[in-house]
Amino acid sequence: MAEDSDLEKTESPSSRRLEQAREEGQVPQSRELTAFVVMAAGAGGLWAMSGWLTRHTENIMRQGLTLDRQEAFDTHAMGMNLLTLGTEAVTMLVPLFIATIAAALLTPFLFGGWNFSPKALVFNLDKLNPLNGLKRMFSVQGLAEMVKGILKALLMGGIVWWVVMHERDNLFALISQPLESALVSFGKILMYAFIGFVAGLALIALVDVPFQLWNYYKGLRMTKEELKQEYKEMEGDPQLKARIRSQQREIARRRMMSEVPKADVVVTNPTHFAVALKYDSGKMGAPQVVAKGMNLVAAKIRELASENNVPVLELPPLARALHHNVEVGETVPANLYTAVAEVMAYIYQLNAFMAEGVKAGLLPPPPPVVVDVPDGLDPGSPD
Repeated sequence: MAEDSDLEKTESPSSRRLEQAREEGQVPQSRELTAFVVMAAGAGGLWAMSGWLTRHTENIMRQGLTLDRQEAFDTHAMGMNLLTLGTEAVTMLVPLFIATIAAALLTPFLFGGWNFSPKALVFNLDKLNPLNGLKRMFSVQGLAEMVKGILKALLMGGIVWWVVMHERDNLFALISQPLESALVSFGKILMYAFIGFVAGLALIALVDVPFQLWNYYKGLRMTKEELKQEYKEMEGDPQLKARIRSQQREIARRRMMSEVPKADVVVTNPTHFAVALKYDSGKMGAPQVVAKGMNLVAAKIRELASENNVPVLELPPLARALHHNVEVGETVPANLYTAVAEVMAYIYQLNAFMAEGVKAGLLPPPPPVVVDVPDGLDPGSPD
């Protein structure tokens, strides 16, 4: 029973699942809402521009129904007149077109904004499969769309019938009215029809939008197993993360070991700790720890130092203090300057001896045995 419940899609889609759906072009949408907003914009435009439209329509109709003798017998003149009137009519309707186009473009913001998905443009043979088309037609979604279409047709047809029956006397009266009053009356009837259409579309949108949102999120539901797998992918498999951390530590250790041959000196415990120091007066304000380690790593540092003729000094308090207080890549802190300065002074003397003192038969400088390590920096010192 537990396994069956894990396979049932009962969980709400995660934010990552929703993001992936958007990338694939799957977004909630309602054609009924778009139709309502466009029609509402059109109705609002007609209402706001009614007086201006009436005057221009009257002017166009007068010009179109008025013919002089030349236009009656000159087809070219009639064509030019028709072109001029058509241009004026289209120009008159441009603001209304702009309002409806803007409404259509802004409607997607009610569902989270525009969404351009390159993945949705990829050619997919499954979309051309007639069997998949039949499945969609006879699916719950297909049946719901069919029922919605029938109800929509009945509702909108009923609205048209109601407007026609309610205004039938006014419609017949238009024949006997002068042009000015006929246009005003017809404009009112047209506005009533538009308002009825908008009201009907609003009712349909109020039902369709919640249904589309419910159906969209229902289609993206996840099983408990899918949620667990997604969590693992986002957080990372613990075993995989452990292997990655191990590999990162190994890479860092190798990089650190490559710096040991370039070091100026290695300070040891002598066996438990080893810290490699380097100082370049032109690039560094203070000596820098280029490598450090304990036990086996310390032994490897000492081995590399011996192979590359890097001096090794046994100064346990300083080795412990540097290992405990300074990370690889950091410079020596101010409270250890004095102790490290003694070590670096010995290294300079040793380098000078190796360069000239050996030939001159001089004695090598004595290595420091004790250096001044401030209290509290050596974790191995007694309290």
